[in-house]
Amino acid sequence: MKKSILSLSLVFCTILAVNAQSTTTPATVVPATATVENPNAPDLKFESETVDYGTIEHNANGDREFKFKNVGKEPLIITNCQGSCGCTVPTWPKEPIKPGASAAIKVHYATDRVGAFEKTITVNSNAKTPVKVIKIKGVVKPDPTPAAGTVTPAPATATPVASPDKK
Repeated sequence: MKKSILSLSLVFCTILAVNAQSTTTPATVVPATATVENPNAPDLKFESETVDYGTIEHNANGDREFKFKNVGKEPLIITNCQGSCGCTVPTWPKEPIKPGASAAIKVHYATDRVGAFEKTITVNSNAKTPVKVIKIKGVVKPDPTPAAGTVTPAPATATPVASPDKK
């Protein structure tokens, strides 16, 4: 009796497994990532996608700007701008930019860091290209060193005060 129940169970499971493997093709499959492109979407057009500071003095003015125009047919909304590190701080227009209007993203680079630099700013918006990366680059010169033979004053040091002897 046990063998017959086991045999019937095995046959039943085999039938279920075979039927589960049958293939049917759906009529239409639309990929989940398919998006319909809006022909009227705003479009961000920069005058230049790289701002070259050139060679600048240590602690010089690190403010620059990226001028752009909305060349699309709908208002452009910049949702976020992010510098690649804490030394690069962007400021962007918070209000929508109308079609045909121009605006600017201001960038401050901390010029207290000596040497060559190349940083990026990631711009997120509702434009046809929703993520755009713009760059700043340049060289910050070190502070000038004193000329040979020039005497620089030594830092003042405190003279130790003798404490009275305790008896």
